[in-house]
Amino acid sequence: MSLLDHPHTRYEKRFHKEGYDVIVGVDEVGRGAWAGPIIAGAVAMPLRPRIYGIRDSKQLSKKKREELAKRIKEIAVAWAIGIVSHSEIDAIGIGPANALAMKKSVELLPVEADYVLLDAFNIVGLQAKQSAIAHGDAMVYSIAAASIVAKVMRDDLMTEYHEQHPEYSFNTNMGYGTEAHQHALDAYGLTPIHRTSFHPMKTMV
Repeated sequence: MSLLDHPHTRYEKRFHKEGYDVIVGVDEVGRGAWAGPIIAGAVAMPLRPRIYGIRDSKQLSKKKREELAKRIKEIAVAWAIGIVSHSEIDAIGIGPANALAMKKSVELLPVEADYVLLDAFNIVGLQAKQSAIAHGDAMVYSIAAASIVAKVMRDDLMTEYHEQHPEYSFNTNMGYGTEAHQHALDAYGLTPIHRTSFHPMKTMV
């Protein structure tokens, strides 16, 4: 197996040795979706016990993600979710919305973060020290844990939206731009949760 199959704790151990106590992994989900919010998870994990099977959420089945999210929340030092709505995304743009969701998740933690590990993006205006790590969701244990918590939360929310708008199959496409989603847009038009600043929705406004 490759390194990407096994997220490591080298960053967490390094910063613990440097004197940082609460080391938080952050990741977001929903950046490229056509509908619904962008959601970020922030998770501070203990080095022991180590949860077997934590991976980038995209590498896991729905059932496995749900099992791991429950376990992560049980043993985490702290965890939180930051949500930026579809309307906020349309108002400020996806890049700023992505950063805002991550910043919110850190600020909503019940404890203060000493060091923040992020997947690819730094957060402007964050008080804690931070490091952006390429492929962090696949390589870094706490970031992978955050990706799982965020993904499960967003999937649950999109499943609730499916009950309101069953024609769009939000329970399976999670708001992303599938062929079936495009057909639903053509047939039924926009829902209140579509991102009208994104293509193809902006051509329908």
